[in-house]
Amino acid sequence: MKTTRTIALVALLCAAAPAAAQVQLNGAGATFPNIIYQKWILTFNQKNPTIQLNYQSIGSGGGIRQFSDGTVDFGGTDAPMTDSAIAAIQGNVLHIPTVLGAVVAIYNLPGATQQLKFTPEILADIFLGKITKWNDARIASVNAGVTLPATDIVVVHRADGSGTSFAFTDYLSKVSPEWAAQVGKGASVNWPVGLGGRGNEGVSATVNQTPGAIGYTELGYATINKMTYGQVRNSAGKFVAPTLEAVTAAASGVLSKLGSNTDFRVSLTNPDGAAAYPISTMTWLLVHKTYPDAAKAKALVQYIWWAETEGQAMAADLGYAPLPQQLRPWIQARLRSITGSAAQ
Repeated sequence: MKTTRTIALVALLCAAAPAAAQVQLNGAGATFPNIIYQKWILTFNQKNPTIQLNYQSIGSGGGIRQFSDGTVDFGGTDAPMTDSAIAAIQGNVLHIPTVLGAVVAIYNLPGATQQLKFTPEILADIFLGKITKWNDARIASVNAGVTLPATDIVVVHRADGSGTSFAFTDYLSKVSPEWAAQVGKGASVNWPVGLGGRGNEGVSATVNQTPGAIGYTELGYATINKMTYGQVRNSAGKFVAPTLEAVTAAASGVLSKLGSNTDFRVSLTNPDGAAAYPISTMTWLLVHKTYPDAAKAKALVQYIWWAETEGQAMAADLGYAPLPQQLRPWIQARLRSITGSAAQ
């Protein structure tokens, strides 16, 4: 009887005790950082059971749209919002950089055992549809000793609004006047030729399944899917592979010129430096300066600050370069400015 009364008392006390309120945070956007975002979220959710995060990989264009419409709490993008897009939401946005990465030229060329080299001009002319065969003299001229087949080149590009596309077309616009004039840069452009794939996943799958294909994707996706990707000649005239060290080298010169009042909307493509990989980029979380729900604001800042500190240690293993430490105080200041929260 005593045992029964004890069990009943414990049950009554448990029922009377208020359960810890759980904060749900939903985000959507860029596929470029999706690999590390999912790892971060899984780890953070396990460590902080009262905060549950969810991130949907739908592309940068979709992330900006849903963030601006208020259907998600935060967005993800590799293409910074334009001044007009920011004005449309009354300036209520902060761009918080999370990691650095590389956009790589992936290809499917059976029989090619050596890593191919691409000049800026070759990449531009392939995606303009002016180079159509793998044994084109211009490709052969920078790939001495490589037997190139007379296979048709099949261009694969993103079909959705994409920050990966923004970084790639931003680069092509800098190195090719013809590309800049005819196509330009953007998350979505009118591609002169090629097949479309949705997300980095879609482009990677299409290239994998199509002999003779060439596309572009984020380094992490290329690595995980064991895809072949090339070296690219940088502004110093050096052919550079997309290593994390080369991405860091690309970022260091650009980021060293930033002031503490930066809004972080900077381009890392085609930078100076002999060691720099030329199609490097950073990716951003989009967060509001003010949130109507103070609990959500506090939880979101807690998550982002964790990602900017402890989470950075996971970057390299997943194919990303961590952010330079010099940015951390500036990021912390931005997070502290968000209404209803304070970075720890």
